[in-house]
Amino acid sequence: MLESAGIRTAEDLLKYGPFRYEDRSNFRRIRDLSSEEEVVIRGVITVSGNYATPRRGMKIFEMSVRDETGSVSAKFFNQPYLSRVFKEGKEIVLFGTPRYDSYTGALAFLNPETELVGSEGDSAVHTGRIVPVYRKIGQISARQLRQILWNLVTALPDALKETLPSELVKRWKFPSLRDAITMLHFPEVPGGGDRNQFLEDLSRSATPAQRRFIFEEFFLFQLGLLLVRKKVESAPKNHSIRITDRARERIKSILPFHPTAAQKKVLKEIVSDMVSPRVMSRLLQGDVGSGKTIVALQAIVLAIESGYQTALMAPTELLAEQHFRNIKRYLEGTPYRVAFLSGSVKGKARKAVLVEVEEGNTDLLIGTHALIQGKVKFRSLAFVVIDEQHRFGVIQRSKLMEKGDLPDTLVMTATPIPRSLALTVYGDLSVSILDELPPGRQPVKTVVKNENSRSEVYGSILQQLKEGRQVYIVYPLVEESEKLDLKAAVEMADQLQSTLFVNYNVGLLHGRMKPDEKDELMKRFLSGDLHVLVSTTVIEVGIDVPNATVMVIEHAERFGLSQLHQLRGRIGRGGHAGLCVLMVDKVRTKEAYGRLDIMRKTSDGFRIAEKDLEIRGPGDFIGTKQSGVPQFIFGNIVRDRKLLELARQEAERHLARVGENREHLAALFGIMDRWRSKYGLYVVG
Repeated sequence: MLESAGIRTAEDLLKYGPFRYEDRSNFRRIRDLSSEEEVVIRGVITVSGNYATPRRGMKIFEMSVRDETGSVSAKFFNQPYLSRVFKEGKEIVLFGTPRYDSYTGALAFLNPETELVGSEGDSAVHTGRIVPVYRKIGQISARQLRQILWNLVTALPDALKETLPSELVKRWKFPSLRDAITMLHFPEVPGGGDRNQFLEDLSRSATPAQRRFIFEEFFLFQLGLLLVRKKVESAPKNHSIRITDRARERIKSILPFHPTAAQKKVLKEIVSDMVSPRVMSRLLQGDVGSGKTIVALQAIVLAIESGYQTALMAPTELLAEQHFRNIKRYLEGTPYRVAFLSGSVKGKARKAVLVEVEEGNTDLLIGTHALIQGKVKFRSLAFVVIDEQHRFGVIQRSKLMEKGDLPDTLVMTATPIPRSLALTVYGDLSVSILDELPPGRQPVKTVVKNENSRSEVYGSILQQLKEGRQVYIVYPLVEESEKLDLKAAVEMADQLQSTLFVNYNVGLLHGRMKPDEKDELMKRFLSGDLHVLVSTTVIEVGIDVPNATVMVIEHAERFGLSQLHQLRGRIGRGGHAGLCVLMVDKVRTKEAYGRLDIMRKTSDGFRIAEKDLEIRGPGDFIGTKQSGVPQFIFGNIVRDRKLLELARQEAERHLARVGENREHLAALFGIMDRWRSKYGLYVVG
């Protein structure tokens, strides 16, 4: 059972920390008990025994416990063996929540935690102290785990070999490993310490022992990431990227506008990596509409001009198709051969693409995760772009890199990633940030409206349509209510076409449509033939229609912050100001209200992302466990971001101090091997 939870050694179990603590040391007198309040009492068993109930198969063991102020009963269901343990005259401690018994009307404990005083219970493992509470593992109860861990902790030798460098333990005044383990599982209020403050620190994971384990976990993880990066950077680069006058001219010829200062700075960082002898692994972060694709395209041109193949992988067919259309348009005046590959490209067309790629006749292959399938073979892949990386897993990133001989890799995301998350998910990558919007981007006003304001909202839409603009109306689509959500979107599209927008063309876009149907619909919207696009969230990322100025998001309270921000980024992309309307039904939680308020107040993607990370946590923020968010035992990258930053600094310092010492490096690579399977530290080469 322990092994099924990844616990194979005593060390693994000792690092299975409690998920909370209960103070069971403050004894209450029986006459002062009240209903629905957790308490600890101590007394003597005066009566005990089993009896059957009218309910078939149900037996109850009941005992009466008395102290100097009164008596109370405790009942246990279907545990008749307790009559052999809890005998009259024995002293006992009970912890639990007394409630009024529906039969007798008196207060009684139901299945409380127990500890016999004297003999076995002398150590007071389960009551009479601050008690650790563990999550069950299989059939092993929290109480059994507590007893096992007590036995383990008390059997530990006086000194244990440190798992942190000793200078770090001294510098940051961490407790020794032996003391930290004891304090983690069976904490005691420090002599002269404030009990309430200590309990609060325990609940916030802020005691010295907890901070030590959080730091240690982050430190070893960061060390592993840095070693991955060191290994990639030290790998021999088998391709050579050159900057020629022809490449410069070609890049100038494809630019649709004069690049911003931020774009120039980021391109310089990327090019510097590409021409260096080290393999590039770089993350390009940029808010919605900041012009990441045009930066990536300039780097693609540089690689093609150096005689190599390139690839761009996007998470959805819709986004991959849009990249293909836009990039084909940018490269119209060039001799470059661009191909598209996705799951919907089949038969002869697919075979033709694969042959051209393998023979080296394709300069740029754009597509979905179809690019990483076994049959796709490149002749000379040297540069890879992965768009919206958070939609892919770390393994998929590696698989695309394996299609070439350690190609330079640029990972892009339009979801601004807070530093604390970037340090864990992308800690092996160099980071470039596009923090300036290109010319022509207009401000977007965000308003929150309810059902009473619907006619006013439709009035604003009609005004924009009269002025020649276009409109998005987005519906949520979640797995639990997918059919209902889709039905609502379909009905809304039909109703709007037949009533309010009779003089305009209304289209409906959703994920269940065939790729060619989506493509045709988006072409009509892009050309202006469609005026109103009713859609599910398939338009969240990458759709670029400069003439669209209004975004109405129905049931906005059901969306996450980053999703709302991405949707809002679809408008204001041309020469006209945008209006984003968050339509709400019932805002049932403070969190939902907070999300809407942040959207109304700011358009800063990084501020929004920080808040979203706080609200949803790292796993939900990224959207998938496979994305590489590590499952830490002790650390929380939102709560413990300062310790994470410190761990990164100390890991960098430690690695620099180790230098080229072979023995130390071997030990560090041993750490990497140990943590690779746990945290997904994949490395190519």
